[in-house]
Amino acid sequence: MKVIWNKENPAIDQKTKYLFSLANAVGGHRCRQATRELVKAYADGVTVEELDELFSLFVWNQGAGHFASEIAPSQLFAAYQLIKTLEEAGQSRTFAAKQLLEKFGEKTPQVAMQRESV
Repeated sequence: MKVIWNKENPAIDQKTKYLFSLANAVGGHRCRQATRELVKAYADGVTVEELDELFSLFVWNQGAGHFASEIAPSQLFAAYQLIKTLEEAGQSRTFAAKQLLEKFGEKTPQVAMQRESV
């Protein structure tokens, strides 16, 4: 873990790692994980413009049909839309990040990691 996430002099900055993790989670059909990565990426400074381009890539790479049926109705897309709505309304990043954490953070049932029953 330390070699990836807490490396002393990383070649890839933290917010880019979050975006890579988000994109990989979407590609692996893991929208819960992708949502958690989005929350972390936004809190770490990812801009709406960067997210716009990333979501455009999802449509481009996976097709509009897949996007419409799998991503658009997900918690991930709801979190992205919340960010856009709050920023368009002039809310601060701090306020938006707090709202994201409350609605889509790791303690939220729709986003939390599910534990397997033994």
